[in-house]
Amino acid sequence: MVVTALALLFGLPWWVLLASGTHWPSSVVLSGSVLFGAALLAFPATMVLGHGHRQLDWAARTGDTLLGVIWVLFAWSAVGGVLRLVLAVFGADGRGPARGMAVAVAVVAAVLLAWGYAEAMRVPRVRQVEVALPRLGAGLDGTRVVVLTDTHYGPIDRSRWSARVADAVNALNPDIVCHAGDIADGTIAARREQAAPLGTIRPGLARVYVTGNHEYLGEAQGWLDHMSGLGWESLHNRHLVVERGGDRLVLAGVDDRTAGSSGLAGHRPDVEEALAGADPDLPVLLVAHQPKQVAQAVTAGIDLQISGHTHGGQIWPFHYLVRLDQPVVQGLSHHGSRTRLYTSRGTGYWGPPFRIFAPSEISLLVLRSSA
Repeated sequence: MVVTALALLFGLPWWVLLASGTHWPSSVVLSGSVLFGAALLAFPATMVLGHGHRQLDWAARTGDTLLGVIWVLFAWSAVGGVLRLVLAVFGADGRGPARGMAVAVAVVAAVLLAWGYAEAMRVPRVRQVEVALPRLGAGLDGTRVVVLTDTHYGPIDRSRWSARVADAVNALNPDIVCHAGDIADGTIAARREQAAPLGTIRPGLARVYVTGNHEYLGEAQGWLDHMSGLGWESLHNRHLVVERGGDRLVLAGVDDRTAGSSGLAGHRPDVEEALAGADPDLPVLLVAHQPKQVAQAVTAGIDLQISGHTHGGQIWPFHYLVRLDQPVVQGLSHHGSRTRLYTSRGTGYWGPPFRIFAPSEISLLVLRSSA
């Protein structure tokens, strides 16, 4: 399966750009083939060195970038190949159209990669959404909930980016700030400096954090403890209650759905445990990393679930594959008779440092009561 995937990923762009009737000079074909061959050999090696046991950041940066570049070339080579077939049906075939399509694919890919890199590295735009919760008391009407998720502090040092994100969150005057998991890729020791600005975020009522699936690739309990040390409430299958204007709201959190298979004692998603002792008449905001955890939220009568995980697809057209695994890719959705789900496109990015047609976001949810 791995060999087949690599052959398709690298073979299709090679064919469209160099070998599909373009009849480039032999020097162009040879140099291009050598470049594709070198990338094909370097990609699995750098991914293993970067994301395997050794966790070498330089290798991760190289492998992740190669993955992003080849995915974009593959996607647009597929589009170009389909257009070539359409043109051939109408009699437009031969060296001219083949070369024109190859150049068009290369130019589109280059432009999208440059734009996608800039999008991945910028401070996310604020996406404001009003969420009506019928059980929310009038005293909590207008409560401002800021959502961060999928920051994925990783092999590219984004300490300054992290500080600017924290400043942007504080500028929104939030009442509640939620981090919905996948805080970093790597150990706490390696990512401590990038995560440090999270300690400067100052909401009016609470700041809460839950684990994502990437925490369970490393130091899940360590990140829970570290975030507590930064002043965040780690909602490890537990809840707290906030109050404003005489009305109260339950803030609950559960572990990621992969926690149960991690082998860590006491780690598993458990909505019942998270709500144990909570007043059933109070509205509940649940933070759970993956949107598909909404099934349990509906059963428990949760009013609003906040999730991330999908990245909105991150690089087109990957969102079609995400949709096969998750019920929602991004935005506000309704489930059952009561439960609302907000799925963030994520604050950072994972792996390839690109975001194409799936911009990052700092989510600002303004809660509205029936009153």
